[in-house]
Amino acid sequence: MATPAPDGDRSASWRVSRWLIACRWPLLALALVLSAAAWRAGRSLSFDRSIENMFADDDPVLGPYRKLKRTFGGNEIALAAYVDPDLLTPEGIDRLEKLTQELAAVPGVGGAFSLAEARLLLFPPIRLFREQAERLKKRFLEVSEGYTVGADLQTAAIVCVLRPEQASDERTATVDRLRMLVEQHDSTGVLAGEPVMVVDGFRYLDQDGRLLGTVSTTLLMVTILFFFRSLRWVLVPMAVVGAALVWTQATLVAAGLELSLVSSMLWAIVTVIGIATVVHLVLGFRGARAMGLTPRAALELAGGTLAAPIFWACATDAAGFASLTASDVGPVRDFGLMMLIASLLVLPAIATIVPGLSLMGRLDVDPRRAWGEGIIDRLLRRIIDFVHGHPWATAVVVGLAGLACSLGVVRLEVETDFTKNFRRTSPIVHSYEFVESRLGGAGVWDVIFPVPEEGDREVLDRMRRLQARLKSEVLVREPSGRDVPGLTKVLSAADVMDVFSMRADPGRLEQTLQGLGQRAPIVRYLHGRDPRDPERMYLRIMLRARERQPSAEKERLIAEVRRISLEEFPEAEVTGFFVLLTRLIQSLIGDQWLTFGLASAGIGLMMLLAFRSLPLALAALVPNALPILVVTGWMGWLGVRINMGAAMIAAVSMGLAVDSSVHYLTAYRRQRAAGQSVYESLAAVHQRVGRAMIFSTLALVVGFSALSLSRFVPTIYFGVLVSLTMLGGMLGNLVVLPLLIRLIEWEKPPA
Repeated sequence: MATPAPDGDRSASWRVSRWLIACRWPLLALALVLSAAAWRAGRSLSFDRSIENMFADDDPVLGPYRKLKRTFGGNEIALAAYVDPDLLTPEGIDRLEKLTQELAAVPGVGGAFSLAEARLLLFPPIRLFREQAERLKKRFLEVSEGYTVGADLQTAAIVCVLRPEQASDERTATVDRLRMLVEQHDSTGVLAGEPVMVVDGFRYLDQDGRLLGTVSTTLLMVTILFFFRSLRWVLVPMAVVGAALVWTQATLVAAGLELSLVSSMLWAIVTVIGIATVVHLVLGFRGARAMGLTPRAALELAGGTLAAPIFWACATDAAGFASLTASDVGPVRDFGLMMLIASLLVLPAIATIVPGLSLMGRLDVDPRRAWGEGIIDRLLRRIIDFVHGHPWATAVVVGLAGLACSLGVVRLEVETDFTKNFRRTSPIVHSYEFVESRLGGAGVWDVIFPVPEEGDREVLDRMRRLQARLKSEVLVREPSGRDVPGLTKVLSAADVMDVFSMRADPGRLEQTLQGLGQRAPIVRYLHGRDPRDPERMYLRIMLRARERQPSAEKERLIAEVRRISLEEFPEAEVTGFFVLLTRLIQSLIGDQWLTFGLASAGIGLMMLLAFRSLPLALAALVPNALPILVVTGWMGWLGVRINMGAAMIAAVSMGLAVDSSVHYLTAYRRQRAAGQSVYESLAAVHQRVGRAMIFSTLALVVGFSALSLSRFVPTIYFGVLVSLTMLGGMLGNLVVLPLLIRLIEWEKPPA
């Protein structure tokens, strides 16, 4: 039986469809070979675990941070802490010393120090001059507070300086060994610090990738089976998704790219693109079979009809993801590049896999109607009748409701506490809460500056003056309205010198500090020389602040510290983990709207090329942009803060939701070209394309529900918010898109 080509489609898309079906067996074999090779290559894909790579290479915050690491060599610190009511007794110090030695001996640890290093100062062997000894002990504990001892004098902390040149697997082994020793010493002990957060965070992401992939696949298979009641048509879309995913992973390896913090969502997004596209093909194939066509003829008809919208749908996906590469946030930028690759690879996966698997054998060839599909058909008919019969009333209601919800975007706030990227039950959160409450703040940062060759005493006096100003002038306002110090700790080598009543002879400050480092090891990390500027010595003032503060307050603190530091030392630089994370968070809101604007522009251009009509291109954007504004607006009204996952939903959702608009407008123009009226065209398209929208959207929402199992909170946010925006996009394409078409091509409703 000859395949009836749709009117006007005996062109490229029709010829491509017939050629792919004619060559289906070689193409399927090629897909299998490529998938096997890609699977082997993709297994070496690794995570980029560096905090620095979250920023662009030219970001101004990176230079001082890298100088800090080069010069002082002690920035990668794991802090082991526990509570001992008898800490300041000989027995307590004995226990602390034993644990300190065990931690220092762990492979990958360059050194460890604690209060145990000051045993002679805490318990002098000669009891003469008891008053002076007690005064010296008190001053030493005050200086050490927040670093090696808590204000309660019962919380012990051991500073473990990790070797910076470790490979990722070696670093993981080091952190795991440190944590095990701490927990063996005290079951309530914790291990905190930047390298610990990085190791644990990527461990969760790695576990998430496997768990979420398995759960999502299972849920999607069950959902598709419910819709089509056919095992074959469960296998076809899942095979497309699997091939596209392994090809993407192999491409990333070949390009030298690595996974980032948000890469556990890679599988989910590839699934969105693959499932949504294949569902349209399945329903097109089912409709052609209902016309009495053979399986091959039905697939040729479905492919010839849908080849163009499938191409443009993947192109709009790519445009949406490409916009993320403009972000200043490294993980967001990398994710955009990965998904750009993945969205383009879905096309060859469909082309090489669908024809062969669809026509292989005679068993279970036809997808069936879902239970309750008749209800969906009647609902779709009622929607189009109402929209076509009441266009202005519908426009007013949709416009006012959308505007009211969207205004909430002005109230959006950013999540400033980086630990809230993890579930409250995770060791990361527990450790940071411990440090925040018992050691005076988990926000760690620094002021660094070069020291002139002469005038050592003057330098120390200026440094003391700077510290005094930082303590007295950098303030935060409590909810009660009282101003309190914004820095919970300010520590420099001058403080330790004052404890021991040491003075620096002219030109001998470095030698003095080196000698003092034998008595107080923390001094070793308070001075140094930059290998790139070895002629000058640098000093460091270590700062601590509360991590859980609003982003604007953190920015103000950093700006105040920078202003005061530059007034005392014109070459001073303010840096550290606290500064980097604040900068990272600061970029999120700006990037969200930048990437959303770029995605809208890119997708609008694709629509203009596809339909050669500016009104229709704009009509395709509105129903997909509106749900994004509504969802983000509701986040603002409800006080839900933006994190890394939420910051990506605007651009991502725009690219994904517009796929349905492409299919809708393509089918509508085909109906109009066949001579049908606006109403007849909308009614026909609403039944065929609308059904595919509902099936694909519901399947993907079910699949995305697996992301709620993640231990990385941005992944959970991403899953929930993209599901909401996709549901909104479905409603937009079922209500707003036909409404706009109705208004663009005005026609009286049928009698």
